[in-house]
Amino acid sequence: MGASTLTKLTDLGWNARLESSFEIHARAGRVAGRVITEHPDLYRVLTPAGERLAAPGGKLRHQAVGRGDLPAVGDWVALDLPPDGRAAVAAVLPRASKFSRLAAGGGGEQIVAANVDTVLLVAAANRDFNVRRLERYVGLGWASGAQPVVVISKADLAEDLAALVAAAEAVAPGVPVLALGALQGVGLDQLAPYLLAGKTLALLGSSGAGKSTLLNALAGEVRLATSAARAGDDRGRHTTTHRELVVLPNGSMVIDTPGMRELGVWDADAGLGRAFEDIEALVARCRYADCRHSSEPGCAVRAGLDAGDVSQERLDSYVKLRREQAYQARKEDNRLAHAEKQKWKQVTKQMRGYSKG
Repeated sequence: MGASTLTKLTDLGWNARLESSFEIHARAGRVAGRVITEHPDLYRVLTPAGERLAAPGGKLRHQAVGRGDLPAVGDWVALDLPPDGRAAVAAVLPRASKFSRLAAGGGGEQIVAANVDTVLLVAAANRDFNVRRLERYVGLGWASGAQPVVVISKADLAEDLAALVAAAEAVAPGVPVLALGALQGVGLDQLAPYLLAGKTLALLGSSGAGKSTLLNALAGEVRLATSAARAGDDRGRHTTTHRELVVLPNGSMVIDTPGMRELGVWDADAGLGRAFEDIEALVARCRYADCRHSSEPGCAVRAGLDAGDVSQERLDSYVKLRREQAYQARKEDNRLAHAEKQKWKQVTKQMRGYSKG
C-alpha cells in the first residue's frame, strides 16, 4: 500500500483520541493530516485528499516557545487549506509519544519522531558497535513513551554475535534484543509483532548502522538510498539527510532518520530510570538520600560494585547521563522563564498601545 493510495486517516493510525482532540479544528473547517516529511520550514502532509505541502501558520509560529512546539515527522496536524496559496499548519495535535534529543549546539529540544509505537534502536555488528552509545539510546527510547527494541544489524559481520547480544542485553534490561541481516533477509521475521497495520516504528541509530537498508528490506524494494560504511573504522556516511515516514505494503509505517552521533539528553528522567533500573534500585537502598556513591557509609551502590552486581563503566554512564539531564532541566527552566517574561512584556506593550488609541 503506497502513500498515494491512502484514502482514510485510520490507515495512518487515526484513533478516537485524535478524533476528540481534532473536534475544535473540524468546527473551524480545518483538515487533519499526518506529517510524512520534514524540511526547513516546510512539511509534506498526507491527508485523505492526498499529499499537501504546508508551512507553519503564523499563529503557531508565534506561540511556539521552541522547536519542540513545531511539527515533526509522525505528527498529526490541523491544516488550513486556503483556496489559493500553500496550506498552513494551524496546530499540532497532542502527541502520544515523541523521541527527543538535545539539538546539536544546545539549541533546545529536537523531536526526531512523533506518535511512534515502537522505537527500533539500530546498532551495527561491526567495529562501530558502542555499548555506551546504545545505553544512551535505550534511556531516550524509554523516555519517548514508545516500546524500545534493540536491533543488532549486519549480523553477518560480527566476529562474536552472541557476545554482542549479551552486551546489548546487559545495558537494556527489559528490552527485546534482535539480531538480523537485512541484506541477506535473515531474521526479519522477528520484527513481525511490531509491523502491524496502522502502527508506526522509528529507526534510530548512528550513521552506517543499516537503518535505510533495513527499511528497504521491509518494503521489498529500494525506497531509500544506502552507502557503504568507511573501511577504516566502519563508521557510516550520512546517506539519509532528512526524516521521512514510509508506508509499508502491509499498512505499517516506518520513520527513517538521519544518523545521530550526538545524542544529547532531553527530558529523560523517567526514561533513564527505566534504562538503569538495576542502579536505581541500589540508589533507593542507600542510607542517605543525597548519597554521591563515592565513600559515604551505607552506600548500596558501592556495595553493588564490590559484589559485581553492577560495573564501574555502567555506573559512570548513569552518573554522566543524570548530570546531563539535571543540567538541561535547569537550563530549560531558565529558558522558559525568560520566554514567559518576554511574552508578558509584549502583552503589556500591546495593551498600552490599545489604551493610547
